[in-house]
Amino acid sequence: MPDTDSLSIPKKNMRQLVLASTSSYRKNLLSKLQLPFISAAPNADETPREGESATELVMRLAAAKAEALATDFPNHLIIGADQVCVLDGKICGKPHSDANARAQLRAASGHSVVFYTGLALFDSSNASLQVLCEPFSVHFRTLSDEEIAEYVRQEQPLDCAGSFKSEGLGIALFDRLSGRDPNTLVGLPLIALAEMLRNAGVNPLAV
Repeated sequence: MPDTDSLSIPKKNMRQLVLASTSSYRKNLLSKLQLPFISAAPNADETPREGESATELVMRLAAAKAEALATDFPNHLIIGADQVCVLDGKICGKPHSDANARAQLRAASGHSVVFYTGLALFDSSNASLQVLCEPFSVHFRTLSDEEIAEYVRQEQPLDCAGSFKSEGLGIALFDRLSGRDPNTLVGLPLIALAEMLRNAGVNPLAV
């Protein structure tokens, strides 16, 4: 069942948007564009393929998530997104435990981590697909074990790749951030998405 909210009713002559995610983070980000949308969970196999790069993985999965909802939403613009965190060339998953979160943050301490976010916009009415990968770098300051333990205790970032929430206390972990769009770090590159939507005939500033 799709999830609807106060922005779920499309305006006159506007294509209905579907977010292929039930993530509260992505729903909050998409709401910034002030466009009506509904969200639904996609049924997509997220298993990485052998030899697949981080960029290839997130682009493929973003597209797969969007396309997975085409049958249920046959005349819609469907937004798919996927994100991985890469440290020293290796993909870091979600920690799922305090111990794993502390270990990820110790590994990141004093280093740079790159987040690759795949973004796709699929027009199910004609099967046209726009897809890209948006990188964003996080440069960690050198962290003490006490700081890491206290951060994990306070914010419990167990469902976050990289073991932090940049929109919360996680900002205190960083030396600097670099990238085109800070929304990318939370999971939905809005600058790129707005461009894709304009290409598809939906302009947040002209609806």
